[in-house]
Amino acid sequence: MPTDALRSILPAAGLSADRASTVAFTGGTDPILPTPFRIGVAGSATLAATGLASADLWEMRTGRRQSVGVDVRRATASLRSGHYMKLGDGEVSARRNSIMGVYPTKDGRWSYLHCNFPNHRAAALTVLGVPEDRDAVARAVLNWNAQDLEEAIIAAKGAGGMARTHAEWAQHPQAAAIASLPLMEIIRIGDSPPEPLPPGNRPLSGIRVLDLTRVLAGPTCARTLAEHGADVLKITAPHLPNLGYQEFDTGHGKWSAHLDLREARDVEVLRGLVREADVFSQGYRPGTLGSRGLSPEELATLRPGLVYVSLCAFSHAGPWASRRGFDTVVQTVSGITSRQAEVVPAKTPGPQFYPVSAIDYCTGYLMAFGAMVALTRRAREGGSWLVRISLAQVGKWIVDLGEVAESAARDAPAEFSPDELTRWSMVSETPSGSLRHLSPVVQMSETQPHWARPSVPLGYNRPEWPARSTS
Repeated sequence: MPTDALRSILPAAGLSADRASTVAFTGGTDPILPTPFRIGVAGSATLAATGLASADLWEMRTGRRQSVGVDVRRATASLRSGHYMKLGDGEVSARRNSIMGVYPTKDGRWSYLHCNFPNHRAAALTVLGVPEDRDAVARAVLNWNAQDLEEAIIAAKGAGGMARTHAEWAQHPQAAAIASLPLMEIIRIGDSPPEPLPPGNRPLSGIRVLDLTRVLAGPTCARTLAEHGADVLKITAPHLPNLGYQEFDTGHGKWSAHLDLREARDVEVLRGLVREADVFSQGYRPGTLGSRGLSPEELATLRPGLVYVSLCAFSHAGPWASRRGFDTVVQTVSGITSRQAEVVPAKTPGPQFYPVSAIDYCTGYLMAFGAMVALTRRAREGGSWLVRISLAQVGKWIVDLGEVAESAARDAPAEFSPDELTRWSMVSETPSGSLRHLSPVVQMSETQPHWARPSVPLGYNRPEWPARSTS
């Protein structure tokens, strides 16, 4: 089954589906955790795609092919890798805000409030007119119809949505827009001469990546590129909200610097970094960065040959193209949480999230895959390239992989064995202390993925490029 899923990915990047048969998948298949969705298949197939793209870059450098392997169970664990971290002798807290979650509404439905970020929490509380208290929020939500509340929170610049069934989502105009798109797109947006890969002994040695993404999917993309040797500089700012544990999880292999893009001076610093970059990865809603002169076309003019990776929640098409969203929001509005609760009921009523962040991490892996394919094209034929994807497109692909038997999903264990987690983990010495975390999943016969540097606190480095690495 992972091979079939990989076959569905490769043509979206212009690669032969037959190459899926060259990947060695081990570790069984779904259900691995209690969910009807084929999350193990999805995780292992998207990771395998990154391995194949990395192998292509290596073959371009050396003329040598190498084998790629993925353990499906280990790939599944990677879809909640933030869950398996320890800093020093303690756990890294992944606790969510207390009012984040689903609530019953006046019309007998359910509404999801995404409240982890302070600005989104403030938007929901303003709409509901209550303080930050879960019982008060629950009472206020009961005064709303679910769809009305969904629109009110979005209008207030918040995030959330009405829980729908798969059938209801299929009738929605946004679902139709997403169904008209491929899983991902790699589009030539400018002309430039071919660029040979920089010198180095890893697939992405010397490739510079600017990471302007947050939360999970986008940062996972840049972390994955770092696994294969890229120099990654994460750009954020002190005023932007973040969840600290996620930065430990997705920060492996990166430098991190602060730039405030509300300031013209900092925008110019960023543009200077772009001039020396190879990949620019961003996760803002369509058009957001264009107002600052950072659209794909503008940056391709500034730096011919740039690979611009663009992520959003609901794609660039349809009535929700500019809507805020997260993995959990996409799960809610598209029927995933309703189906999860139907097959694997929880102790509390209402829609349920599946037990990993499959949309987020799989999207990140696919972004990295697309970036590496675009770099291969740049080396062969030149050009500037846009890699475009959304959480909703990946969510649809996961649903389209089908389901396991309901009884098997309910009987699946909730956790991996301690021996497995020990075997899959490593320790990095970070500025914050010793961090135990999962190591890279993909197995490659010549260039085993690894991170050359540990996670660092946000803004730890200066906004400048160090010398290009060769190893």
